Amino acid sequence: MGIRNQSTVTDFLLSGLTDQPELQLPLFFLFLGIYIITVVGNLGMISIIGLSPQLHIPMYYFLSSLSSLDFCYSSVIVPQMLIGFLSRDKAISYSGCMTQFFLFCMLAVSEFYMLAAMAYDRYVAICSPLLYNVIMSPRVCSLLVAAVFSIGFIQTMIYESCLLSLDFCGSNIIKHYYCDAIPLMKLSCSSTYIEELLTFIVGGFNLIATILTIIISYGYILSSILRIQSKEGRSKAFSTCASHLTAVLIFYGSLMFMYLKPASSSSATQEKVTSVFYTIVIPMLNPLIYSLRNKEVQNALMKLLKRKTSS
Repeated sequence: MGIRNQSTVTDFLLSGLTDQPELQLPLFFLFLGIYIITVVGNLGMISIIGLSPQLHIPMYYFLSSLSSLDFCYSSVIVPQMLIGFLSRDKAISYSGCMTQFFLFCMLAVSEFYMLAAMAYDRYVAICSPLLYNVIMSPRVCSLLVAAVFSIGFIQTMIYESCLLSLDFCGSNIIKHYYCDAIPLMKLSCSSTYIEELLTFIVGGFNLIATILTIIISYGYILSSILRIQSKEGRSKAFSTCASHLTAVLIFYGSLMFMYLKPASSSSATQEKVTSVFYTIVIPMLNPLIYSLRNKEVQNALMKLLKRKTSS
């Protein structure tokens, strides 16, 4: 990740979600429960897809990749957060903080593009069903997933190198429950102009590029669905997109709620609460959305359970 700067700060202190002692234990059990559901849900989804031959199609290949992202994404944030609820020592080393930010940022950017890739997959499936297996071949799917992770890695490497160039020589208290860019920049005693500009440009590009991909894909999908004559056919076509569209609305809805408002209208506490939804709740919701709204996943799960009980 590069050579670290000559900062006098060797570690940081995470202020956590709250400083009220009476809330520490209840919040620990709450987020422990959420994390357990997240781990079981996402690893369960990966296992169901891997063990069910009928799910070995591009749609579920991307879903398995999304579940892997959500599992890793949550695991980068939540364990450190849980330790903070039980321990008075909320310190995290400089290198540990930078590593956490690197992993968090890479996985977050990758999730943007994974959702866009999944939208493109649904577009091909509905608008060009006869060519679906040719266009979305295993090689193409593998290249798309590799591209998604490569974009996340390259962008984060660039941003991390800028963050590592900052000097930290004053307060070391990060007013957050994980190492995020904005709280870190607020602690820096050097200019953060380049980092702030990079955040705006790269973040804006990621948001616009992926949203446009999703909107255009669903525009064509909606046009194709409306041309289907039978009501049953339209219903079936829409049902293949419903889970992904729900996940997209929740993901981007939370982002817009956080960022599309005046900075003066939100406090540090409000930012922490909205960040909880984005970093912890959504990785738990995604496998629930895809399992509860998807009959193919439910049928595959039932077959696996019957196979296990009969063996």
